[in-house]
Amino acid sequence: MATYVMTGGSSGFGALSAASLAGPPQTRVIVGARSPVDRADAMDVTSLDSVRAFAASVRERLGDSRIDGLLLNAGGIRPDADGRTADGYETTFVLNHLGHYLLTRLLLPVLAPGARIVLTTSGTHDPATKASLAVPRHADADLLAHPDRDPDRDSKPRRAGQRAYTAAKLCAILNARALRTRAEVRERDATVIAYDPGQVFGTGLVRDLPAPMRAAWAVLGTGAGAPLRRFQPTLNTAKAAGQALTDLADGSRRAPDERGYAALRSGSLTWIDPSTLAVRDDLADALWADSARLVGLDGAASG
Repeated sequence: MATYVMTGGSSGFGALSAASLAGPPQTRVIVGARSPVDRADAMDVTSLDSVRAFAASVRERLGDSRIDGLLLNAGGIRPDADGRTADGYETTFVLNHLGHYLLTRLLLPVLAPGARIVLTTSGTHDPATKASLAVPRHADADLLAHPDRDPDRDSKPRRAGQRAYTAAKLCAILNARALRTRAEVRERDATVIAYDPGQVFGTGLVRDLPAPMRAAWAVLGTGAGAPLRRFQPTLNTAKAAGQALTDLADGSRRAPDERGYAALRSGSLTWIDPSTLAVRDDLADALWADSARLVGLDGAASG
């Protein structure tokens, strides 16, 4: 039996991917969600205690089986960087990076040989993408968790919210980079890929933004958004984004080299270089160690 564990699989293109992965016989897909069908799958990725409880539940249910695919797909952007989780950390940072970091650490010991880990990121982390959002200045976990301590924090709430999101997505790529060097990953010959689905209208990404923006996002997720997609390669349908995620998770599409950064452009997967910050090993190592401290784990070993 193939087993997949997933976040962000209850709506949007993540739900399409979860359904696709669950299609073949003898396949199990466990989707951690805030409002799951099965209470055993309950998880709020912004709560570290909830992540721990979900990971423990998954490990118990696995028995002697192992995880073939770990899909870290949940994400979201907020109108500011003022939200705080129960743990006292900035919400966007936890949702897009820290909660996934903890879940991965807790599930690394039960990965199957040849397992695949896919972390959903965003091309908005890279200035070269020329997206409309404020790009990251750094990937300092302490400052991202506590933006009030950042001396260069944006004074405008909207810019601060954008930068919190793009920086957290930079962290996802750096986390993937650090993961590839972990002994648990190398010993299992696991594949780690950072996946940029592009801009996919109609998803729950903007659920915390003001109503007019949510409405526009929903409308552009229908056929009304088709003309835009013809001229902008970073715009993709939920169907294309979900299929690409499925292909990366089940091994249908494999990275041609060590870059491991897959970007969906005009509905097709491409393998490109991420931003200059995203390829720095010193930043990846620092983020790994600092994230470990924030979640109360050792920086070297798995939890």
